[in-house]
Amino acid sequence: MSAYYQFCPVAKAMELLDERWTMLVLRELLMDSRRFNDLRRGLPRMSPALLSKRLHQLSVAGLVRLDGGLYMLTDAGRELGPILEAIGVWGARWIGELGDPDLDPKLLLWDMHRRVDHDAVPDGRSVVHFEFTDVAGPTRYWWLVIAARAADVCDDDPGFPVTVTVHGTLRRMVEIWRGDVSWQGGLRDGALRILGPEHLRRSLPAWFALASYATAQRPAAVS
Repeated sequence: MSAYYQFCPVAKAMELLDERWTMLVLRELLMDSRRFNDLRRGLPRMSPALLSKRLHQLSVAGLVRLDGGLYMLTDAGRELGPILEAIGVWGARWIGELGDPDLDPKLLLWDMHRRVDHDAVPDGRSVVHFEFTDVAGPTRYWWLVIAARAADVCDDDPGFPVTVTVHGTLRRMVEIWRGDVSWQGGLRDGALRILGPEHLRRSLPAWFALASYATAQRPAAVS
């Protein structure tokens, strides 16, 4: 870790936290990813070797502990939760531009699967099929299987009957998930369609709890 050689607590904290990927590793741990492979799914472009290194650094610093193969936040690590949440709200409010490389269907579905509101989903198994019309190749199609208070992401057809299909651009779905556009707005402009029985089409948005940053008020113009 680089050193600033300042006694200021901000400087001392940033000697640990401003290492590349560190804050995103903490984000995943705060989102209850506990196993190494789950952390990798939330950080698909981070190499396993670097992830291991960052987890070791956080462990040495007293923010993370390994317990029975699970990575657990300590009190010091959990105390960063409101800080990361505030950064997310600030980023949603002031850093709005998304480039095409920022649009990752695997990461989107992984985030959606852990924000399912199981009380809003119909009883039994529900399968949400996603077709992203602006994505080429096999990553165009995804399935989210929700059952028994759990959810799983599949990049291959799981073989279960589809409950509803979400058809449209990945960009629009990401914008909805970030809170840049409402579900109603995304459906209204035709960039997104929900296919299936009417009562399920209407209820689908309520199956997912948006992140706190998705409700952050956006400025009319940045000055």
